Amino acid sequence: MQIKYTAHGTAYHGGRGGGTAATDDGKVSVKLSVPKAMGGDDGPGTNPEQLFAVGYSACYLGAMRAAAGRLKLKLSEDTTVEAAISFADREDNVGFTIVARLTAHAPGLETADVERVMALAHDICPYSDLIRKAHTVELVAG
Repeated sequence: MQIKYTAHGTAYHGGRGGGTAATDDGKVSVKLSVPKAMGGDDGPGTNPEQLFAVGYSACYLGAMRAAAGRLKLKLSEDTTVEAAISFADREDNVGFTIVARLTAHAPGLETADVERVMALAHDICPYSDLIRKAHTVELVAG
C-alpha cells in the first residue's frame, strides 16, 4: 500500500459533546453539538455524522466520475450524491456503528447505467472500502 495523502484532524474540549474539531492546516474548524435525537441540546454546532456525510458524498461523487469514465459514460455536471449517515446501536451492545445510504441522481442516464456506475464507484471509493471491510486502526497513546 502506498499512502498518497494524510489528513490530520484533532478534537478538543470533549469532542462530540460540545467541543471543537479542526484540521492541522486550519482549513476546517467546527464547533460540535449533540443532536436532540441523541439526547443532546441540538446546539449550533455540527456533529461527526454530518461531517462523515459531507465527506462520503463528495468522495463517492468523485468515484462515480471515475467509474463513469471507465464505463465510457458521461455524468452530467448536475449529478449529485446524498449520503444519509445514521448513528446506531451495535448488535453486540458494546458500542455504536454507522449505517450509510447513498442516493445518486444522474440526469441524462438510464437507471440501469446509474446503478452500474454506482456499483463500480462503490469499489473505487475509499469511504465505501472503509465501511464495507474490516480494517486495522492503529491506536497510539501519546
